[in-house]
Amino acid sequence: MRARMLSLRLLLLLIAAATPFTPSTSTDTIDRATSITGNQTLVSAGGVYALGFFSPSGADGRTYLGIWYATIPGPTIVWVANRQNPVVSYPGVLQLSSGGRLVILDRQNDTVWSSAAPTRNITTRATAQLLDSGNFVLSSDGSGSDKSVAWQSFDYPTDTLLPGMKLGVDIKAGITRNITSWSSPTDPSSGDYTFKLIAGGLPQFFLVRGTTKIYTSGPWNGDILTGVPYLRSKDFTFKVVYSPDETYYSYFIRDPSLFSRLVVDGTAGQLKRFSLNNGAWSNFWYYPTDQCDFYAKCGPFGYCDTDQSPPCSCLPGFAPRSPQQWSLRDWSGGCVRSTNLSCDGGDGFWVVNRMKLPQATDATVYAGMTLDQCRQACLSNCSCGAYAAANVSGGFGVGCVIWAVDLLDMRQYPIIVQDVYIRLAQSEIEALNATPNHRRPHKSMLIIVAAATIPGVLLLAVGCCCFWMKKVRRKRQSDDMASLPPSAGDHGLPYRVRSQPSLSPVRDQQSGDLYEDTRSAEKDVELPLFDLEVILVVTDNFAEHNKIGAGGFGPVYKGKLEDGQQVAVKRLCQGSMQGVKEFMNEVKLIAKLQHRNLVRLLGCCIDDDERMLVYEYMHNQSLDTFIFDEGKRRLLGWQKRFEIILGIARGLQYLHEDSRFRIIHRDLKASNVLLDRNMIPKISDFGIARMFGGDQTTAYTGNVVGTYGYMSPEYALHGIISIKSDVFSFGVLVLEIVTGTRNRGSFVPELDLNLLGYAWMLWKEGRSVELLDEALGGSFHHSKVLRCIQVALLCVEAQPKNRPLMSSVVTMLASENAVLPEPNEPGVNIGRNTSDTDSSQTRSGTAETV
Repeated sequence: MRARMLSLRLLLLLIAAATPFTPSTSTDTIDRATSITGNQTLVSAGGVYALGFFSPSGADGRTYLGIWYATIPGPTIVWVANRQNPVVSYPGVLQLSSGGRLVILDRQNDTVWSSAAPTRNITTRATAQLLDSGNFVLSSDGSGSDKSVAWQSFDYPTDTLLPGMKLGVDIKAGITRNITSWSSPTDPSSGDYTFKLIAGGLPQFFLVRGTTKIYTSGPWNGDILTGVPYLRSKDFTFKVVYSPDETYYSYFIRDPSLFSRLVVDGTAGQLKRFSLNNGAWSNFWYYPTDQCDFYAKCGPFGYCDTDQSPPCSCLPGFAPRSPQQWSLRDWSGGCVRSTNLSCDGGDGFWVVNRMKLPQATDATVYAGMTLDQCRQACLSNCSCGAYAAANVSGGFGVGCVIWAVDLLDMRQYPIIVQDVYIRLAQSEIEALNATPNHRRPHKSMLIIVAAATIPGVLLLAVGCCCFWMKKVRRKRQSDDMASLPPSAGDHGLPYRVRSQPSLSPVRDQQSGDLYEDTRSAEKDVELPLFDLEVILVVTDNFAEHNKIGAGGFGPVYKGKLEDGQQVAVKRLCQGSMQGVKEFMNEVKLIAKLQHRNLVRLLGCCIDDDERMLVYEYMHNQSLDTFIFDEGKRRLLGWQKRFEIILGIARGLQYLHEDSRFRIIHRDLKASNVLLDRNMIPKISDFGIARMFGGDQTTAYTGNVVGTYGYMSPEYALHGIISIKSDVFSFGVLVLEIVTGTRNRGSFVPELDLNLLGYAWMLWKEGRSVELLDEALGGSFHHSKVLRCIQVALLCVEAQPKNRPLMSSVVTMLASENAVLPEPNEPGVNIGRNTSDTDSSQTRSGTAETV
């Protein structure tokens, strides 16, 4: 027995001597004498990252060398060496070859992968070290100094950009650094989506699928990437370097305890930024975020604005290339000049300053020019259509960028980004200067042009004679006031509370829709009528700094009445899709409605072609600014979201069942729910609402209006209006509040599912809780979440008769003991690529379903 034990020990010693030395998991370095294989790993000195072999779930034995977070379960892979060439003959071995390359060998000792040739002469002391930054660095002499770096993983990223990594081009070193999605969650080989720099003109980064541009960051103007104007954070430092030797983007984290990564997600087709919160990854930033983020959404010389409906407009001085296609919501053809340029010195420039700069990869940059020289250079080039400063980092513009190509991929923001000078014929500039929409209104400029500028103004004729005589008297009073010394008007605002004139029912001449129930006995509405002078004082003459939003109706301004009450003034613009009848409709409807969860109308103003509504001011603006904003949605905990859902439900219940008139809102969506100082939700915007009288429950319209993504199938396709139309919209809204995500047509592209379809799939699989917004972390009420999702699915059922009444919805939400029926499949066209911010105003025969 003793002899046998000695023989066994000798055998073990011989095996150990024949086996290459392998490091323990505490080391971060290998050299020529060491390697790692099997489940052995390198761990960075601070224990942040680990490097080793892994096999993704479902990879059928394919093995890869990768880097992941050492202390985070998962693992979360941030780099893969051999993504195109997996090890299929297990186990793999990583070692440093005598030629100075890192190589992966399989069981047959065949080379599966090798690093690029070292950029420095390799000595016998060379090492490869995993750093706490996540960088795997080959040091030519083992010193680890920057000068000794012969190869590093940061130069060859996969799908993830870590802090300190560069995304761009190093011309001097001949290196291009892109990040490309995995082919699938189980296959790290290069997928369809790549985020990269496209060189030329100003620096600009693109998310592409193959050769198709999906999204762009906007050009770099020395201060910001103009397509990401809000890219500022106290936790991050963002950097773009633009020099003859290299151009790149990188970011850094000020707090080393924070973990963050930028990833190209091939499943969603998005660029996503994740941060670690409470041990779980939270997706707090992603692009494309909305429809205006998609590349060149509105075609050449068009621009996109999510606050407008439809979102696409032509730049000043331009008109749709194909009005027919434009009316069908096909904006790809873009816009053309209304008046050709003269190129003989008769042209000028119109400035826009809230725009994402046009794509600048094909623009021409002159670093040494002043803006005046830039203007002259543009005028001297007949092909030049616009110019701007190339660099505004010092607070003023230097350098010059000139566009002699179509202006593409512009969008408008609520904040000033940078001045862009659009070249126009002088006659166009004069026409724009004469257009009230492009100038601040002045009382002397308010002439009677409604008949020429607002279609359907004749609808006001009926029942307005009395009002017009009062209007004439008020004009005389205004003229008398204008003759007073300036100080005289400072002692009091000309505010008078008067009865709103009796307004006769308005009928749409095409569809026959009634905008008031003619059987209503209450024809007159008692409502304060504000003089225009009051509104001008309240809003500081519609000053830009008081503008808080805009929609299909027109811009909205904040202000303060003489008594100190804050108000929001909603001003009908002449080019608005909504018109006089919608204005009158909203005045009459809201004046009759009183509920805690409905916005309160304080008064209105009608002065020539000016029409305005004065509301109570909502300090927290609209719900969509919270739930769809990466930063703000973290402020909405689960309990607050549940209270908002319940408040909206109670407001709808009042409209449908408890008010004196049965009201169908027809455009319930996140942007039409306002939040007051205490985050109490209030339903707003009744411009296209319908009033039912008596026992009426259903109506038909040939004029389908509303917002795609929220419209019920029977309404979008057939123009059938009922209270169940609003119930469907409510269900969509609940899912958006729960998930923090818009209802898109491609929520899960590989499954061709929108949000409703995805919610239904998870419900059937018993995984509904996975819908919950990651920004909530682990703080939520499990049963309430599931109840909200179940109620939402009941509300979006295909058959209107199967959807619950809002009174039942309130009961199901508010009661823990309520028994909820099982939902059926949602009434959605799963394959339709629609957006929840696209509005519709079409005949029912051409309307799309969500």
